[in-house]
Amino acid sequence: QVQLVESGGGLVQPGGSLRLSCAASGSIFSRSTMGWYRQAPGKQRELVARISSGGSTYYGDSVKGRFTISRDNARKTVYLQMNSLKPEDTAGYYCYLDPGPYGRPSWGQGTQVTVSS
Repeated sequence: QVQLVESGGGLVQPGGSLRLSCAASGSIFSRSTMGWYRQAPGKQRELVARISSGGSTYYGDSVKGRFTISRDNARKTVYLQMNSLKPEDTAGYYCYLDPGPYGRPSWGQGTQVTVSS
């Protein structure tokens, strides 16, 4: 059973930066696709970024050029570096792990990011 522990959320000013971390338990991290979703009140959950087991990345249009997803397989951790933050980035951010055929998807507890002056 995989567990995900997120950290790094907080309050930042517009234009600021924040780095989210998600540490995974278990032995399937390196085989898994990792990603971040976000959801703001009254809005649908959206995929922010995703990184495959081979390192291929995907970014939502709204964050391209500003956010970077990366992974450290030795630490079983995925990161989301967020730069040039905007108020519309305010949301709960949720880490996910998708092991594909090796097991069931897992979700983190969420961490709040608030961008406001």
